[in-house]
Amino acid sequence: MTLVYFRLIAAACAGLLASTCAHADLSGNLQLHGFASQGAVQTSANRFYGNSPDTSFDFTEIGVTASWRLNPRLLLAAQALSRRAGEMSDGSPELDFALADINLIATDTHRAGLRIGRMKNRLGLYNETRDVPFTRPGIFLPQVVYFHKVRNLVLSTDGVQLYGELYRPFGTLSATLASGRPVIDENVEAALLRSNIPGQMKDRENSWLASLWFQSPAERLKLGLSGAAIALQQDWRLTPKTPTVDLLYWIASAQYNGPNWTISSEYMGLPTRWRDFSPVRPNRNQTTEGYYAQLTYRLAQPFELMLRYEEGFADRDDRDGTQLERLTQGMIPSQASSSRILSLGLRWDISRQWMLRAEYQRHNGNFILSEIENPDFRRFDKHWDLFAIQAAFRF
Repeated sequence: MTLVYFRLIAAACAGLLASTCAHADLSGNLQLHGFASQGAVQTSANRFYGNSPDTSFDFTEIGVTASWRLNPRLLLAAQALSRRAGEMSDGSPELDFALADINLIATDTHRAGLRIGRMKNRLGLYNETRDVPFTRPGIFLPQVVYFHKVRNLVLSTDGVQLYGELYRPFGTLSATLASGRPVIDENVEAALLRSNIPGQMKDRENSWLASLWFQSPAERLKLGLSGAAIALQQDWRLTPKTPTVDLLYWIASAQYNGPNWTISSEYMGLPTRWRDFSPVRPNRNQTTEGYYAQLTYRLAQPFELMLRYEEGFADRDDRDGTQLERLTQGMIPSQASSSRILSLGLRWDISRQWMLRAEYQRHNGNFILSEIENPDFRRFDKHWDLFAIQAAFRF
């Protein structure tokens, strides 16, 4: 089914190219950009992006982006990314996004268009640009909202997206509606199942994604509501029925930009339903939640300070994790179900191309840790510290 889907996308893109290349100046309107970063992570306990208790350098990002405007109505864009993140990602080159953006309507008061291909999902304030170090508020995004361990599941979708914008004197209203196939890897399976279950996790049907945003003039105020409905199944034949996992990942976002500072806050809800995994696990429903408040303050050029507090819970009805520990007979300790994190970061823009960052985090709980990097939950340390530095370059 996925192969058929890609063939349809390829055919549509080929048709668009054929119809426009004759009228386009193929030698112009081509832009190339790129970035590279290297980080070092040190933790007092637990593994985060590699063997961090002994200092890990397994945090590398390299990306190249190309965009080509064939004419005012058609833009082609793609980004290749190599990302090394401890045991969660080995740095193999991947297609981060590749799409055709078709401008259907454009006037002084509104605009509408269609995107086809692999698209970054417009979820929250940072998901679309989370791979570019210069666009993040810190070395790491708020991890209780933008989970590193299931990053690929919500990062992008192979499918079709409709988008529109409405321009008014009081601000801009924008909306998106998309459908397509999610990207699933072993990190997703480990985070959702927390055990080694035979078979492979895959999508059961198309995901649906939607967003609604408001921006005031000069982008002083930004408000948004975005979400994704994702249906998965485990390719496993040891039960009469096919095991399934259904998720509804949504984020409410707010941001205010002052002359020298920015305040951002988001709330994430993730209702999840597991069915037909017996005898491994009973049917159950669970709602994960996370939220944060963040202040970035632009000091005397070229420095910027970031302060953030965040909380996340695997199950909002079991915030202290006692039910989880009891149900797993102590195999998963209570502190694995929650994280409370205080972060302080400093950014130094050495030049337009070069940036240095340093960040300190104080952790209470282990909810944000990767199950692949930390397979033995009984060895979790509840209270731990993280210090990271990162150098980034762009062109």
